[in-house]
Amino acid sequence: MQGWVPMVEVTRDPFVESLHLGAAAVAGPEGLRDAWGDAERTILPRSAIKMIQALPLLTSGAADAAGLGPEHLALACASHQGAERHTRRVADWLAGLGLGESDLRCGPQMPSDRAAREALIRAGTPPTQLHNNCSGKHAGMLTLARHIGAGPEYHLPDHPVQAACREVFEDLTGAPSPGYGIDGCALPNYAGRLDGIAQAMAWFATAHRREDAQSRAGARLVEAMMAHPDLVAGEGRACTELMRAAPGAFVVKTGAEGVFTAILPAQGVGIALKIADGAGRAADCAIAALLVRLGVLEAEDPAAVARIEAPIHNRRGDTVGHVRPAAALRA
Repeated sequence: MQGWVPMVEVTRDPFVESLHLGAAAVAGPEGLRDAWGDAERTILPRSAIKMIQALPLLTSGAADAAGLGPEHLALACASHQGAERHTRRVADWLAGLGLGESDLRCGPQMPSDRAAREALIRAGTPPTQLHNNCSGKHAGMLTLARHIGAGPEYHLPDHPVQAACREVFEDLTGAPSPGYGIDGCALPNYAGRLDGIAQAMAWFATAHRREDAQSRAGARLVEAMMAHPDLVAGEGRACTELMRAAPGAFVVKTGAEGVFTAILPAQGVGIALKIADGAGRAADCAIAALLVRLGVLEAEDPAAVARIEAPIHNRRGDTVGHVRPAAALRA
């Protein structure tokens, strides 16, 4: 476990029962500002960098040509719950392109939204690709593929859409990617260094200060995610609740296997973190602790408390411990 440091601990009464190790990087326009663990570690950022993957949708002119608004852009960056508010908007988006659910390449997924999941179970209906948490990102890539006249298999690594995504990922992270893994939604997910990913988030954090076309596109994505936190994730999710707790102060985006990123425009700061064992509870706790440490989230806010002092209950409902930041992350 070389290069990982304790980031989140799980207590039971007076004892630290479990420990989640990880690494994190905080970057500004000038480069790395702070780090925990090995900031040069290469990771698969998973869904935490969907805003990077969405950039070619705007810089190509495809978004404007298709008449996409902030809700569409938020969904292009989303890992949503598969709730009706999500699936209806993606379905309408595809219909506006003359396309449908079968044109997606993300695969079906049972929605994590309880109402949507139970409705499918009652009806005896299987989930569709619209319920996939990445269907908004895929709708964006379909929009780009149509705009540039590329083929329908936009998910393949050698497709022009994925080539565009890789190019902008390497540009913003400042280094060639050593390769990719195939994500849960069938897309290539390019690996990068933790500090480079934090630097990419700092680029988004300062995009509103610049006037070039790519920076304007980045600023639009940040604004869309801030304006629609309910579309970026969903009810009860850390991304949505933390952004609602401090409207306009930051963007946060989770990724599978314990990854989180954050964009702080007022400070011009980007954050990237990875929990070694991939635990979501630890990633939620760590990102909330870093937001409090950087002064953009009130420690007393219920959304922060729910992550920074997440209670552990026994079968009677008694609180017997907590999930909390390790000493190094405490403000």
